[in-house]
Amino acid sequence: MAEVAADIPADVAPGERPTSGAFRGNSTTPDETSATEATVATEATVATEPTASAGCTQAQLRRFIKSRPYVPMHELRRRFELNGSADEVTQILTPQGCVYVGLPGRESRFIAELIRSGDIGLELSHDPPVAVVIGVYAMRPVSR
Repeated sequence: MAEVAADIPADVAPGERPTSGAFRGNSTTPDETSATEATVATEATVATEPTASAGCTQAQLRRFIKSRPYVPMHELRRRFELNGSADEVTQILTPQGCVYVGLPGRESRFIAELIRSGDIGLELSHDPPVAVVIGVYAMRPVSR
């Protein structure tokens, strides 16, 4: 998919499907071009359509984080089937400043609320030193 995107001319707007013959170096017949464009359009649609996952509630997220000493972000994505694009990040404000969470917007807002209430803490990236969350941990024990 990345190779195809590199061949789209600069005058085609992002997200816009190129017109017939818009690919550079395209020496295919019109029928082959249409098939290629249909394939590219299908792949682009699949990549940009949001998934139909139900996500999680804030209570489920809090309970899962508090049940473990440390939860990496990829584990939250896997556990709650938060399938998004590979580079999906959401900016949230914390008492320490602005950080970026690699979760969809709704779940990132849940994380922000849990941070503000003092329920969870954040592990930030150290190499490179940027404000990107790589994991979360419980601040208070679970009351049973």
